[in-house]
Amino acid sequence: MKRPILIHPDPRLKKVCVPVPDISDDLRVLADDMLETMYAAPGIGLAAPQVGILQRVIAMDCIKEGEGDARPLVMFNPEIVESSEETNVYEEGCLSIPEQYAEVTRPKEVQVKWMDRDGNEQSETFDGLWATCVQHEIDHLNGKLFIDYLKPLKRQMITRKMQKLKRERARD
Repeated sequence: MKRPILIHPDPRLKKVCVPVPDISDDLRVLADDMLETMYAAPGIGLAAPQVGILQRVIAMDCIKEGEGDARPLVMFNPEIVESSEETNVYEEGCLSIPEQYAEVTRPKEVQVKWMDRDGNEQSETFDGLWATCVQHEIDHLNGKLFIDYLKPLKRQMITRKMQKLKRERARD
């Protein structure tokens, strides 16, 4: 089921999410819903707080359509255990901040551990776009948005645009 995506500013997007105690059928449904919502948006990543669920769950797939087989990944309690000193700059966007983009510098490679949908611990090293995406989504779980990396003036400008967008959507 496709779920509505919260738009910034929304207080739920600034909250630190609670860890998932164990994998339940409800969480597997949430994971499937998040993937469906992410693909429909369309986006390459989605964190549970973006659909109003304050739990440590993210979904991502950085394979663009036509560039290979989809690789949907769902992570419960993802945690960065190692980051490279080398950095990358990507122009990031966010489904909770539609049509706004800005360059963000992050570690080029990260090693992440998480629980999969069967409750098994997984670990993988991501680089490039995958590394940027997983860091962006884990930031959401910690109440941080990509605009928090920007200078205050640019952040305020984007926030005002989002407030205006929310007012316009409320009228429709």
